[in-house]
Amino acid sequence: MRSVGLFAGIGGFELGLQRAGIATELLSEYWAPAAEVLSHRLDVEVVGDIRTLDAIPEVDVVTAGFPCTDLSQVGRTAGIDGSESGLVREAFRLIEQNPPRWVVLENVPNMLNLAGGRAMSFIAQWFEDRGWNWAYRTVDSQYFGVRQRRRRVFFVASRSDDPRSVLFADEAGIPRRRDDHSAYGFYWTEGNRGVGWGDGVTPTLKGGSKIGIASPPAVWRVAGPAGEAIARPSIRAGERLQGFRAGWTDLGAKEGVRWKMVGNAVSVPVAAWVGSGLVTPRDPVAVDRRLLEPGDRWPAAAASIGGSREAWSLSERPLVARGGPSLDALLAQHGSIPLSRGASSGFYRRLQASTLRVREDFRVALKEHVEVCAS
Repeated sequence: MRSVGLFAGIGGFELGLQRAGIATELLSEYWAPAAEVLSHRLDVEVVGDIRTLDAIPEVDVVTAGFPCTDLSQVGRTAGIDGSESGLVREAFRLIEQNPPRWVVLENVPNMLNLAGGRAMSFIAQWFEDRGWNWAYRTVDSQYFGVRQRRRRVFFVASRSDDPRSVLFADEAGIPRRRDDHSAYGFYWTEGNRGVGWGDGVTPTLKGGSKIGIASPPAVWRVAGPAGEAIARPSIRAGERLQGFRAGWTDLGAKEGVRWKMVGNAVSVPVAAWVGSGLVTPRDPVAVDRRLLEPGDRWPAAAASIGGSREAWSLSERPLVARGGPSLDALLAQHGSIPLSRGASSGFYRRLQASTLRVREDFRVALKEHVEVCAS
């Protein structure tokens, strides 16, 4: 099987599909730093602006992790008609000219809710109007062996096959919560209304600002020494948190630019799971489902076969991932940077002034970190 990657970023989809045995034929990526990574790391032709691409080759799979800028809760929320997220129409133009067997889209879960789910409605209707079956499922990267909580919607469509056999064939259910992790992630930039707390994982890596200001999360390493227990991951650790090898984006770009590339990427092991379903489709699992009526809110998972829409009761955890290094061990191996006095004291002040409930031992560790940094 062969694929074309649109809005390819730094190749998360492609690495995952290649692990499943799907070769990459062509990539399109507009942003120069990301395109440079693709050119150096993957032996594939890379073209620029999708709007200047006249056609795509005949392949089995087309992927498009189209921009989330206008759909994200922390973005502009302009919706599917925004100047960036609306570029998915360019992908549709190319797909309609030369339809593949499979189409795979990826974006943020807010696309199911923003403006009454207008983005999801537009995408679903586009495929149904042209006789395609589709299915989508919200999944979380932390259940695929990486130490990052990252919820994303994966949408698979086909004119000839049942996409439920790709996304709905695995179901592991949500595991029981543990309170004995060696490290916990949080957003040090917050503290007024939330902290993005992660049990043994970081919160979602963000792309940062358009001018390359990095915004990696922070981690509390429970047994870490004073002054180092509150830290942020190195960019090499950040690459591992997305399933790339450490150093994948190390081609001379500034750290902020590298964080933006990593934060915008598709998690490699999730793409590999999707790819395995494309190569070897299997019967969907037996779970509760119901008709999805016009006007219903978009659920976490749904499908349309022959134009009949159904909501499926599926968790965000398809698999029981094989064991990997803990968040603490990952930072020990690939590096972390103690959170600065200004950053940690600002977060602590906001947290103290808020009504947010956090673990008391975390509050104590944070206070100690601020005091050590000030001495």
